Amino acid sequence: MIRFIVATLLFVLGFLRAEAAENNTTVFPASGTETGRLTINSTTDLAAMKPLIEAFQKSSPGIAIDYTEYLTNELNSLASEACRKGEPLGDLLLSSSVDQLLKLANDGCATAHTSPETAKVAEWANWRDEVFGFTYEPAVFVYNNRLVPPQEVPRTHVELADLLRERLDYYRGRVGTYDIRLSGIGYLLAFNDARQTTTVFGRLLESMARASAVARCCTGEIIEEVAKGNLYIGYNMLGSYAYEAALRHPQLRIVVPRDYTLVLSRGALIPKGAKDAELGAQFLDFLLSERGQSIARTNAFYFTETGGLPPDVDGPQNLKESGIAQPIRIGPALLAVQDRAQRQQFIDDWSQSLIELNSPDWTRE
Repeated sequence: MIRFIVATLLFVLGFLRAEAAENNTTVFPASGTETGRLTINSTTDLAAMKPLIEAFQKSSPGIAIDYTEYLTNELNSLASEACRKGEPLGDLLLSSSVDQLLKLANDGCATAHTSPETAKVAEWANWRDEVFGFTYEPAVFVYNNRLVPPQEVPRTHVELADLLRERLDYYRGRVGTYDIRLSGIGYLLAFNDARQTTTVFGRLLESMARASAVARCCTGEIIEEVAKGNLYIGYNMLGSYAYEAALRHPQLRIVVPRDYTLVLSRGALIPKGAKDAELGAQFLDFLLSERGQSIARTNAFYFTETGGLPPDVDGPQNLKESGIAQPIRIGPALLAVQDRAQRQQFIDDWSQSLIELNSPDWTRE
């Protein structure tokens, strides 16, 4: 009887997981006679990837694409499980949590790929020809200019910490950031924040705790709350999503912090044993190509390593030349980020500092 109940529960959980994936899947039919079907599993919002998918299909009209969206931790869990079972999760994985992709590769779950396009990837954004960075996305501050006076706009991490101390009542419950217990990208950014300077990071954590900062799982949720005026400031938001939202909401403003700016390169990995690894490699090469990068710069991710900032972004003219850019290197150091004991200790310390001691009303939505 117990075995029957367990089997039934496993079946139901599997069905619900499959149904959830299906509900988050968008099908891009081939524009011509279908000659192949590419399956992409990703943490990137469809709105950002759609221009790239459509451009790829113009040059490959016979390729249909199934694009499924996941949260970062969800995709990592499913990909890890699939790898253990020898059942690859699609033909290409795209994730903003490059530390999770790196661990998958280190666990033998990736297929190496080399081409003229991969040879052009910056050394800091290529791990063993298995994980490739294909974007350049700064972590930024986002604020609502109808609610944050010009003289109070923070332009460094210290200025943000001081603002929350000095104007505690005004900003209480009005600052949003990631809940790193739920968000893989939130954890990655927070971990690298702490590496920059523990003093500043601790000071900012304390200030945000006093201000009863609000936690959310995803960049989009926080930014939309800032746009609505429910939150006034969003911390450590991905610049690409922030800029896309600012194009739709004129009250949104973006600040590239002047003391240091973490830069994420969204990663791509071809799973080991992928059903159609060649199609995965073909799409990856397109993402890395001059054409793919041009489309990403103008229609999807907006920021580049060598170019200037997009219009109306408050920051230095050129991130790389300014010296404030701190790219999160896709390399061995990221394995420490995914070390289970170290990860749990960091999350526990973060939770105690930011939530348990100072913010009993913290939300985990």
